[in-house]
Amino acid sequence: MAQLDSQHRVFPPGAGLVALASVAAILFSLCAPARAQHPRRNDQYKHQVEQLEQEWRTAELNGNVDAMGKLLSDDFVGINMSGQVVTKMQLLEWMSRRRTVLTRINLDDMKVKLIGQTAIVTSRAEVEGTNEGVPVHGNYRYTRVYTRTASGAWQITNFEATWVGPPFPPPPPANGSSAGVPDAPAAPVAKPE
Repeated sequence: MAQLDSQHRVFPPGAGLVALASVAAILFSLCAPARAQHPRRNDQYKHQVEQLEQEWRTAELNGNVDAMGKLLSDDFVGINMSGQVVTKMQLLEWMSRRRTVLTRINLDDMKVKLIGQTAIVTSRAEVEGTNEGVPVHGNYRYTRVYTRTASGAWQITNFEATWVGPPFPPPPPANGSSAGVPDAPAAPVAKPE
């Protein structure tokens, strides 16, 4: 009987859970680096998204609604340069009727940020054309969001354009003096009827 007792070890209560948690932590730490995207793959994805930005630009300049439709996800929501919120169907309808016709789009300062299966593009665009027959010329900053689908294709899920106007005047000095700081333009005053 003494021999049997010497072969069995007695562990304190909860020791099995501690051992299991330790093994799980080790496995997690070994697998975690494998889940991070490889830098070469990130570069590849960024290049794909940059190419899609050029495809979108070309489709917009040529009024190619079919190409735009393939690039937009079904749940797309955007805010156009007029500040209107539009869905995929509304945007494609607007473009098919040629209500906005852009004749020049120069892009610069483009940055692509990858977060998992999402790519966020920010850029500056100098555009010329017409919107509802009214000439349009100006600089815009925009954000376009792409999502990588299960098939590996990237689709645009969100867009927002912001007009880049004249710079704001600098803030007043910290000491409260307003010397050398131009007055802010007065707000328009509504006239009583």
